[in-house]
Amino acid sequence: MTIHKEGHSLLITLLIVFFVLNAALFYFIPEAKVIQGISITVSVIFFLLILQFFRNPRRTIPQGENLVIAPADGKVVVIEQTQEDEYFKDERIQISIFMSPVNVHLSRNPISGVIKFFKYHPGKFLVAWHPKSSTDNERTTLVSENSNGVQVLYRQIAGALARRIRWYVNEGDEVKQGEEFGFIKFGSRIDVYLPLNAKINVELDQKTRGGETVIATL
Repeated sequence: MTIHKEGHSLLITLLIVFFVLNAALFYFIPEAKVIQGISITVSVIFFLLILQFFRNPRRTIPQGENLVIAPADGKVVVIEQTQEDEYFKDERIQISIFMSPVNVHLSRNPISGVIKFFKYHPGKFLVAWHPKSSTDNERTTLVSENSNGVQVLYRQIAGALARRIRWYVNEGDEVKQGEEFGFIKFGSRIDVYLPLNAKINVELDQKTRGGETVIATL
């Protein structure tokens, strides 16, 4: 397992801050052993929590033109037929995966293909499970088209804590199933919109592993 590049600068900054803080305690109040112990313990725990958030584990990516894989680690919180009004403007099957702060927050391409549409939307920071978070929150929308001409839309959505969305693709880019296309910091969700004839392979409340769990078959 490696640490994702999005966490490098933050982790280095935290190391410096915690080192300076604890060194200052030892220098200025060397007799305060209890305070020093508490400070070191809190520093280590907090650093490890942030460190695990940016972990980038290796995944075995199932390959298949008709497979749609989970774009993120998390829990399936929505499976429903709904109207998609930004790009398709018709009925689609929506699958939403909620990521808690303890999940891996790397975003992966659910299918291989070409990015036909990309748009960034500034917006609010409602909790990720709020019904209006899909349309009101800061978000990105991407549409990939595979070699069979089937299009899948997926949307990174910021949450109350996730106030920074990163993306590494643009319209016209070729993407490979399971490879990363972005990162969301500190808890949020990803929506996937599928054709109505897609076979859904997950259930509500099921845990997913980004890049491994097959959520649907086209």
